[in-house]
Formats: sequence, structure tokens, C-alpha cells
Amino acid sequence: MEKIRIQKILSDAGICSRRKAEEYITGGRVELNGRRAELGDKADGNDIIKLDGERVRIPEKTRKKLYIMLNKPRGYVTTMSDELERKCVTDLLTGIEDRVYPVGRLDRNSEGMLIFTNDGAFANDIMHPSRHVSKTYRVTVRPSVSEEQLTKLSAGVEIDGRMTLPAKVEVIDEDAEKKRVVMNIVIREGRNRQVRKMCEAVGLEVARLRRTAIGPVKLGMLKPGAWRELTSEEIRALKNAVSK
Repeated sequence: MEKIRIQKILSDAGICSRRKAEEYITGGRVELNGRRAELGDKADGNDIIKLDGERVRIPEKTRKKLYIMLNKPRGYVTTMSDELERKCVTDLLTGIEDRVYPVGRLDRNSEGMLIFTNDGAFANDIMHPSRHVSKTYRVTVRPSVSEEQLTKLSAGVEIDGRMTLPAKVEVIDEDAEKKRVVMNIVIREGRNRQVRKMCEAVGLEVARLRRTAIGPVKLGMLKPGAWRELTSEEIRALKNAVSK
């Protein structure tokens, strides 16, 4: 067996994406043959790799690649496990024998489309900032939205000391009586809580946030808490979006 980089082994084993594996390695959580692993280290079936003290089984053959869409309800955290014993999105993936991990995140109070996979290269491509794969959100804000706020959101606002890329923002419903506005916001970044922070930066209170699409693939009528495998056409469409 040819030696390959440890981050690829971890992703091929369905433990995490390559990017996350690199974080684990630089954070000192990965051991190779009894010593702390470093970025660039390679291994094969004769080596012993441990993550947080537990041995990682190096795949001997190609595993079936899984691509799954979940409609995340509010109240769930996007982690594989939680030390605070909060509800995790993986609790909803009943019936899946192979280990899969989320591609990107949604915060606890957000809902909507999440993709899970055991394909490390695919996950890395979708999440990598340079790919600019679009994410579409249906956002309900209070109390109303001015043209100035819409312009700022579209052009880019400063969050965490850095300007966001231009976004596509469209008002799709406005209820003056209930003092709320529903917008579609399309971004091409994946920064932490980005849409919430963008709205807060222009003085808007987010009442509800739901991701409805990643790239050209839409959530559709999938019920909250339910999951399904992506079709071959959807997988191809996402890979095409990455290549562009």
C-alpha cells in the first residue's frame, strides 16, 4: 500500500474532511506511531494512527461514497457529538451504517439544508473559500428593511474585521402588520454565522434563518428532521459548481 498523507487517510476513513483533519493535526490531536503527527506526514497499513488516543483504521479498499441531504431542524448543533449533551444533527441520520460528517455548518438556531458525506475531497471542494460555492438562505427579519440596508447587504458589510463579498438580496414578502420581512440572501462564502452577522451589521434582527440551497441543489419539500441521498444528477451539479 502506497503511503499517503494522514489528512487524506482520516477523510477516507469517514472521520472528517481534509481541512478538519489538518486542524486536528496542527492541534496535536493526531499521533503517528506514538509521536505527535505533523502536516506532511504520510502513512500506510503498517503504521498506527491515533486520533484523541483512539486508533484509526486505515481503509484497505475503496468504500462506497455517500452523499446525503438533511433538513436540519432548529435546536440541533452541527457536530458529531456534544460534550454538553445537546441534540446533534447526527442523531437524525438513523439507518446509515457508514460514518459520514457534515459539509459546513448551521448554528443551533438555524435550520435547513445540510450535506453529509464520507468523500473527503468532495467535502473539501464544497467548503474551500476559493470555490465560492453559493448558499441560499430564506431569512425573516424584524421590523422592516430599508433600501439603504438592502444596498449595504448586497454590496458587502464588515463582519469580524473583514468585508463580505457582494451578495444577492431579494425581498420576497413583507408584512407591515406583523412587522416582519422575508428575504432571499445568496452568499458565496462560508464564514461563521455569516448571514446573521451581516443582518446584525445593518441593524436587522433575525427571527428565522433557513438554508434552502447549496449551489444548484435545493432543499425542496424534504421535511424537517428527514434525510435522503442526493441523486446522481445533484452530485454532478455540485461537482460542476465547484469546477466553475
